[in-house]
Amino acid sequence: MSGKRHWRLAAGSSAGSWTGALVWAVPLLVTLAAGCYGISQAQPWRDELATWSAATRGVGDVFRLTRTVDAATGAYYLLVHGWTGVFGDSVAALRLPSVLAMAGAAGFTAVLGRRLFGARAGLVAGLLFAVLPGTSRYAQEARPYALVTFFAVLATVLLARALDGPGWQRWSCYAAAVAGLGLAHLLALGLLAAHAVVVLAARVHGRPTADPTGPPANSNSRPGNNQPGNSRPKDSGRGDSRPGKGGPGEGGPGEGGPGEGGPGNSRLGDSGPGKGGPGNSGRWDRRLGWWAVAVLVAGVVLSPLLVTAQGQRSHQLDWVAPARLADLAALPGGLAQSGVVGGLLVGLAALGAARSGRRGLLPDACVVLPVLLLFVAALAVPLWVPRYLFFTVPFACLLAGAALAAPPPTARTGAVAVVALAALLGLPDQAAVRHSHGWPRSATVDYRGAAAVIAAGQRPGDAVVYSPRDGWLFLDLGIDYHLARTAGDRTAGSAAGVRPRDVLVTSGRQDRADLWVDECPRPTGCLAGVDRVWLVVAGRHDDPLAAVPGGKGDALRAGFTVEQVRPRPGVTVALLVRRR
Repeated sequence: MSGKRHWRLAAGSSAGSWTGALVWAVPLLVTLAAGCYGISQAQPWRDELATWSAATRGVGDVFRLTRTVDAATGAYYLLVHGWTGVFGDSVAALRLPSVLAMAGAAGFTAVLGRRLFGARAGLVAGLLFAVLPGTSRYAQEARPYALVTFFAVLATVLLARALDGPGWQRWSCYAAAVAGLGLAHLLALGLLAAHAVVVLAARVHGRPTADPTGPPANSNSRPGNNQPGNSRPKDSGRGDSRPGKGGPGEGGPGEGGPGEGGPGNSRLGDSGPGKGGPGNSGRWDRRLGWWAVAVLVAGVVLSPLLVTAQGQRSHQLDWVAPARLADLAALPGGLAQSGVVGGLLVGLAALGAARSGRRGLLPDACVVLPVLLLFVAALAVPLWVPRYLFFTVPFACLLAGAALAAPPPTARTGAVAVVALAALLGLPDQAAVRHSHGWPRSATVDYRGAAAVIAAGQRPGDAVVYSPRDGWLFLDLGIDYHLARTAGDRTAGSAAGVRPRDVLVTSGRQDRADLWVDECPRPTGCLAGVDRVWLVVAGRHDDPLAAVPGGKGDALRAGFTVEQVRPRPGVTVALLVRRR
């Protein structure tokens, strides 16, 4: 009899483990598939070209670069530098780290959702996040926003674990995740305001991050056995996590139903003696102290970066306009990369916030506070860039998952239908983000097409000239990247021997330790001996020579005539020949 019972318990535990794993594995795999689909279709836009330029330098040159510009992105550049050293610098290779990070973010979103609201809510939240056009957009971008999202959700999962059980190991992991978040993007540290609110609320009211499958508030005993003193010893403040029993960072399914138990397996609202609620404020004082120490340690690690980035801010963000109230209204559509899907997500998140009560405090704060902090700061200092806030989207999906995880029998069908509806509504925008990564999409620059024009007509001895060269369009980087990858220029030898010479450059990017070059102060002399020049000008121009300002334009107009003009979206390529 005992053998049969043991077999049944083992079978139930195995089934629960599989159920728990599916909660996070399915969103992870869906996000991975969506991110890999069409990963190379949209050509790299200007920010990704900056990543390519920085990451393909030596490690020492990357550090020199960060002392001049892009300090806040330096850690990401080092990561991509190591990655491209192994996998190359093709479009897919440059973007694959972001795909993996976004898939991990989807998995941890489901883990956190299961911990807060149950397995169904976690699964729905993860799937909803996976099908958003914005998730595909930033998963397929060689920039740090997917990594920021990963660390934001990971840090929040680790905070929930640390609050549910004591131990310096848990707080050390949390501090490392916060440091990773800051290294990925400093403005994402606004998430710490939300974490602070949750920690303080937990000190006053007890755990707001616990597994919802336990007994109701102030219930210290087993169901149906409410005699005083009959509480289980294992329910005291110590965690009951079991590595390998659930999803990433999750505890086993043994408590609270199959697949529902999270790390620590704590109980929402347990506030009696030994439970860590108001009845034991000393324990929560210690956890508040641990949180402060963890944040302080992360701050010490990040302090050199904070100082350097602050000195670069005026140049780094000189293109950003001050924030306006209209920007808040446009934010959901900008983050979701679809106005309709963004509106649907906001409506579901608001419903979830209303339904979830105290259990919704964590995702509520993680959505609202970073947005408000950045908006208020951006009223005084130009900082408002919607993509900087993409890391808040998983938390909005958690609230939407809570709204859709209503009791059976209709909830499962309704939740699937809503996720499917979001996916269908986002299909046009899914196609759009795989067509162009430029922002706004109407301002796409066809670097690949311009490079193809040059590759088709270039001859040995040709030169190339760019205008403008001191902004953020990076026409030269775009041509350099694509020219060696176009038909007719496939080998390294042809790339070095046939590619047009950048004739006006006197000091390159690595010499300057930034993303730009110095050009010849006397263009006429530098153009001497050149018979054919490929002129690449931003925008569409019928007379591209007239669009080149200053001494460079005077030298070109005096010495060359236009033989052909080939406009491409956002850029014009002209072949100039020497006057006879």
